[in-house]
Amino acid sequence: MISTTAATALLAVCVGSAGATPREDVPGWAAMVDAVSRDLGISRDQARTKLVRQAQAQRVAEALPDRVRANSPGWWIDEDTGMLVVAVTEPAAADLVRALGGEPRPVSRSRDDLAQLSRAVGELAGAGVPGLAGWGVDSIGNSVVVRVNPAKKNVATQQFLARVGELGAGVRVREVAASPEPQAGDVRPGNPWFPGYEGNCSVGFAAVDASGGKHFLTAGHCTNDRDQPAFGASGGQNRIGTSNVGGARSVFAREGDMGVVAVTEPGWNLSASVNTWGNAPVAVTGTTEPIVNQAVCHSGVASRWQCGRVTAVEQTVMYSSGPIDGMSFTTACSLGGDSGGAWVAGDKAVGLHSGGYPTCGPGNAPDQSLFQPVNEALRKWGLTLYTGGGNTGDTLAPSAPSDVRATSTTASSVTLAWTASTDNVGVAGYQVYNGSTLAATVQGTTATIGGLVAATSYSFTVRAKDAAGNVSPPSAPVTARTTDGGSRTFRSDTDYQIRDYQQISSPIRSTTTGSTAQIRVDVTAQHTCVEDLDIDVLSPSGRWYSLHDFGGYVCHPFGGTRSFTVPVSYEQAAGTWTLYIRDGGPGDIGYLDSWVITL
Repeated sequence: MISTTAATALLAVCVGSAGATPREDVPGWAAMVDAVSRDLGISRDQARTKLVRQAQAQRVAEALPDRVRANSPGWWIDEDTGMLVVAVTEPAAADLVRALGGEPRPVSRSRDDLAQLSRAVGELAGAGVPGLAGWGVDSIGNSVVVRVNPAKKNVATQQFLARVGELGAGVRVREVAASPEPQAGDVRPGNPWFPGYEGNCSVGFAAVDASGGKHFLTAGHCTNDRDQPAFGASGGQNRIGTSNVGGARSVFAREGDMGVVAVTEPGWNLSASVNTWGNAPVAVTGTTEPIVNQAVCHSGVASRWQCGRVTAVEQTVMYSSGPIDGMSFTTACSLGGDSGGAWVAGDKAVGLHSGGYPTCGPGNAPDQSLFQPVNEALRKWGLTLYTGGGNTGDTLAPSAPSDVRATSTTASSVTLAWTASTDNVGVAGYQVYNGSTLAATVQGTTATIGGLVAATSYSFTVRAKDAAGNVSPPSAPVTARTTDGGSRTFRSDTDYQIRDYQQISSPIRSTTTGSTAQIRVDVTAQHTCVEDLDIDVLSPSGRWYSLHDFGGYVCHPFGGTRSFTVPVSYEQAAGTWTLYIRDGGPGDIGYLDSWVITL
């Protein structure tokens, strides 16, 4: 029997059924919290709160009346409050939004105004302009953003930008670090599917048609060949079914990047379960539409389980093959081979992976990766998302982990190890508790718990979990005490001018020892518009941590010193920490005076 879980890699995260509050005892909830915490550079508590609020905002978005949807220039999730913010141009719409629990935001440009500007950009772009990466509406800024890769600009690009400038203040130009590419790739281990004898793509979501026929959704650039055999292994092995049956089940053009594979071969069953790459599989419960500032995660054979936030929706991306409309941009990492893989927001299917930057470095760009909204694909081919199946039959819990011990301690962390549990099918992972609080979910038999207080005793227990969601009794508790600590502070007093559409970097070399679970960064600068700035820190290990995000349509000055406290992924403190400041708007004046990092 062919393994459907390994073959389909159908990604999801459980935060409870529609209308319910996410619970940590739902299989997959911890995986989502851990991944969002890791990739957005926030604490687990912040990630948990973000996901709960996000689920509530999604329900408000789904309840918006057609009148509001038709006229609003856009809506997004507020990063601070978690509320759904809806741009409105009339008082009646504002009252409807408030009644649903959303926050109305009056704006000057209507949905039609922005659509007209976007069409004008498209007419100027034609079949393509060197360096043009795409364009689309910026809901928060109530404008249209044109993305340009400066490394590929030439005279034609300059002429295009000059004509774009004539469209007025409603259109802004933003430079990007790279141009997006469709991400089909070479054969890689994991959960791929293979179009004929070509390199692999990744499977998206299972779906059924009106007569019960089985299918899965994936990227259109993976399914462009008519009636092509689809395999579960390289070299034409383990046939799943047929891609793009009849030649009418694949799109890779202005309409989108989406395709269908018919699952026809014996032994292949649909599954709503997904591979979170090291945690228990979970299942999707439905679909949702992408929303700006929504936390999303995706699974693919190349980059595996990666998370980020949606930065823009309804965007046009300019691939080398031509423009694709209706795409959503995110900050998440992705790599070649991820194409077609599943994107989720909470326990809801949200998209099919299309493409992104060629590498994950330096990462966290506003348009790092992009996906095709899944609802459009389901509607186009009259399919229904498959939410049945999942893991059944296994009700026996693993044995409790034994010999739990502390192998090392620092002022802010404790590293634990234990002897593996046993299970009738197999152990999928372990949950580590600090007292009664879930502190970490890991696949192996070690874990480092950070964010602790110096010179303090903690009690830890560990539980094992299998793929069916059965959880073992807790291990015997172990007590560990953190070492004495103290602040470790390093400073740079080098001045840097902050220029429009440019990025500065200021390194600091740390010579301290040990690890850190939290950093404090004090930035002393002057700038006329803090809303135009992206401020990030790059750790010695190459991870990015966001201090301040670009966004907003009213400018406020950055004056004096601002402090940012950020949880980090148990980084080694020694090495070079680099502050990056990018100015994404026009007409600004500013400079960095100094910055300080406390590890």
